[in-house]
Amino acid sequence: MNLSRRTFIRIVGGAGLTSAIPFRYVVGAPQAAATDAGVLVEAASFAERGGWKLDTQHYQQMGGCYLLAHGMGKPVANAKTTVAFPQAGTWHVWVRTRNWCPGDWQAPGRFKLCVDGRTLAAEFGAAGEPWHWQPGGAVEIASPGSVEVELADLTGFDGRCDAIYFTRESSPALPNEDLCELAGWKDRLGGRADKKIEEQSFEVVIVGGGIAGCAAALAARSQGLKVALIQDRPVFGGNASEEVRVHTIGIPGKGAAIMETIDTPHYPNGHADAIQAQQKREATLAASGVHLFALHVAIGLEKVGARIAGVEAREVTSGIIRRFRAPVFIDATGDGWLGYWAGAEFRYGREAQTEFGEAWPKHGELWSPTTPDNRVMGSSVLWNSEVTGQPADFPDVPWAMPVAKQHRAINGEWYWEYSANDLNQIDDAEKIRDHLLRAIYGSFANAKKDPNNATVALKWVAYVAGKRESRRLMGDYMYTMQDMTQRREFPDAVVEEKRAIDSHYQRAETGSPSDFLSEALFHSTDGLYYIPFRSLYSRSLDNLMMAGRCFSCSHIGLAGPRVMKTCGQMGIAIGYAAALCEKHGATPREVGRQHIGELRRLIGYEPAAA
Repeated sequence: MNLSRRTFIRIVGGAGLTSAIPFRYVVGAPQAAATDAGVLVEAASFAERGGWKLDTQHYQQMGGCYLLAHGMGKPVANAKTTVAFPQAGTWHVWVRTRNWCPGDWQAPGRFKLCVDGRTLAAEFGAAGEPWHWQPGGAVEIASPGSVEVELADLTGFDGRCDAIYFTRESSPALPNEDLCELAGWKDRLGGRADKKIEEQSFEVVIVGGGIAGCAAALAARSQGLKVALIQDRPVFGGNASEEVRVHTIGIPGKGAAIMETIDTPHYPNGHADAIQAQQKREATLAASGVHLFALHVAIGLEKVGARIAGVEAREVTSGIIRRFRAPVFIDATGDGWLGYWAGAEFRYGREAQTEFGEAWPKHGELWSPTTPDNRVMGSSVLWNSEVTGQPADFPDVPWAMPVAKQHRAINGEWYWEYSANDLNQIDDAEKIRDHLLRAIYGSFANAKKDPNNATVALKWVAYVAGKRESRRLMGDYMYTMQDMTQRREFPDAVVEEKRAIDSHYQRAETGSPSDFLSEALFHSTDGLYYIPFRSLYSRSLDNLMMAGRCFSCSHIGLAGPRVMKTCGQMGIAIGYAAALCEKHGATPREVGRQHIGELRRLIGYEPAAA
């Protein structure tokens, strides 16, 4: 085996390509010249989004960052951009979209396209459930030059557009299901295919801008490192961000000085106070000297033997790819993307209760199963309403009722959570988020039938789901329930927590008709418990550390320290560890074995006993 073999891995839509030489932009099979002769408009690049939201959550699953008409039942303002047509004449229109909720009802996510002030007859988002190219008829362009194009929402119920294609052909062969081919085609028509991929070097690269990633970046930067922080959303904070609005809980441990600059006060989950906390976090990061790369989706990496040498990320709005090189990388993606792409060992789902002695007889299978399964804690979509003081209408939502059934509510909390044994929290993320949207809109419609709610209107509904659990990357130590209940002390302890072990199950498992609601089980630990540094670096890769919910643990081992202040402590620990990797020319494992006392002193612990 050649341990120094260099491999480039490009991931598009969950499909991986490997090469011995660096990828350029075009990774898919070549397309016919005629297919490339059209004009492509990628929705993420629209000059004005109007009321449409930029959704980057599902790039790996559907091959794009799309615009979402998230109006909570009220049509949103048009998204607008200009398109340069090279010649006059008849141009056929195709829109990549999907009917996100097919059935015996009008599609909820319908929208139209306006070209040069003329509205096309076709209703998009009404035919076909998977992402596909929907024909929209033809338009006459009077003369070459720039023409305004608009997305006109019809419903306010989450219509979505990935791209618009204008072509002289009436029946072009357009790439769709092969997402690698689709990406290469977009790069050609987007004018990126001939560009050289920009490369930048850092001393540590962090992918994932949630609380764990932010804390890691600040800790590493405080030690003088040149730090890159890559985030796929426009703002930082992950589940604590103004887009998801979960308040931060847990304890800050020894990391209070850093944590208080990025955390949130305690407010009802979903509260607008998250906006002020966001401003504080963004100001902290902007002043830190960390190199911030918001709206960059990681799409691949370079691997040399058992080391990651570089990470690729695509800028959402322009499609430009950048390569980030460093001696050390941190996976704070939550889904463990870097480790997964690089072939690191990981787990997903619940272990058998006998594997690590994690049974709780009082709750049986709800806590830990007899045999392993694929069930994990679910994702939540938070929401709330307000009393307006005047009658507030809400449209009929027959498409939401198969999910909501008879359930009524005017606000949501953390327990609006969805997980199913046959759904993967990564692969099926869009379906999971959409299921929760149906639950919310249907439950609110039911509540509006009560005259007491006549003046109640939806105030805010998230469209970015807050995840709790997916992949867990394996380190030299796998953290389990016994470590918490026995309150084991480790010579390489770098994180501490005292909250109860908190695992969720879906109420449907105990007979509830509402499969979108969960219950929490709390197992006391009677005091502080600790996480060793050995759980925060990959056992498979020499230079990858991880913080947050993808750290090395069992399903139940995650249930205690998965909350954001604890995850932030993990980030602080490995941010300092990255500095020691640089200082000593060491791998994370070597830091843990040879410099753990120095690491613990940086964090704020007393030196480990000799």
